[in-house]
Amino acid sequence: MTKGILATLGAGALAAAGFAAPALADAGPTLKEVQERGSLNCTGHNGSWLGFAEVDDQGNWTGLDVDLCRAVSVAIFGDLDSLNIVPVSWAQRWPSLQSGDVDLVIKASGGTFSRDTELGLQFSRPYYLGTTVVMTHKDLGVEDFAGLDGGSVCIPAGTTIERQVAAYADRVGIEVESVTFEKTEELREAYFSKRCDAYAQWGPTVGIARSVSDNPEGHVILDDVLALEPEVAIMRQGDDQWVDVVNWVFSALWFAEQEGVNSDNVDEMKANPPTAEVGKVLGATPGVGGPLGLSDDWAYNVIKHVGNYGEIFGRNIGEQSDYGMPRGLNKLWNDGGIHYPMVFD
Repeated sequence: MTKGILATLGAGALAAAGFAAPALADAGPTLKEVQERGSLNCTGHNGSWLGFAEVDDQGNWTGLDVDLCRAVSVAIFGDLDSLNIVPVSWAQRWPSLQSGDVDLVIKASGGTFSRDTELGLQFSRPYYLGTTVVMTHKDLGVEDFAGLDGGSVCIPAGTTIERQVAAYADRVGIEVESVTFEKTEELREAYFSKRCDAYAQWGPTVGIARSVSDNPEGHVILDDVLALEPEVAIMRQGDDQWVDVVNWVFSALWFAEQEGVNSDNVDEMKANPPTAEVGKVLGATPGVGGPLGLSDDWAYNVIKHVGNYGEIFGRNIGEQSDYGMPRGLNKLWNDGGIHYPMVFD
């Protein structure tokens, strides 16, 4: 249909032709339940999982995964007081989600075929691209994974890493004993006390564990990459609007970093938007909230209270943290990485 034809159509004809203006969305079942409850229930860890879900003696939670939970909560409620972190083990992630004990799983969880088709789970866009790697004691003299033949590997129970280790051992033609642990602290302690010859985990977790050990130089991270896993937020199937909310929150974090919007300058950016798209995302002009069942200033609130993706990464596991992990592939697309926002049109 041409611009000239559109110009001659009245409002009724536009609606009949499918060009009706977007209406405010009715809250989907999960968003409605969260709003009525007055808080978002999101996953933590059964203990501290360094860099991603850490809890101090006063019960205060920090970490990259926790901050992503916080971003979704702030998008809904506009403040930092409405997030309830629920400590769960790896194995309890799915029962807790399916029973309704948590509304959202953000816990370094990969989107897999079986989780989709057998468990009835639904995924967001990946928010972190991680690899599964193996660390060994330097004094064993192991140079690659094949050198662990007949040895033992400490692995977190109830995760895809169990299958990844078994599959990789088959690929290189060796046998290893898998020793599993529910709690991350027990897993690390078992490896560092030499109950296991090796420690298989998500790459950032292995790097952080080595960096905070008593003797970082006494451990070697092998070059073998057992698997590549995109980490996603996970929700129950059947509520597409809830998936939309989470995806657009993540996109806002990447969009803000891409456009140079951060927690320090977001007020100025909203008052004087450099582009129409920035103005819309920050709520200076209407339209970004209603279709999601949120207020128009939801993204502004997220950036103001939580920061953009780069800020979240930096303070939790990056250069501003105790761990100093490089961004690597988790940079934005315009800096050699994989992350990019969807279009806020």
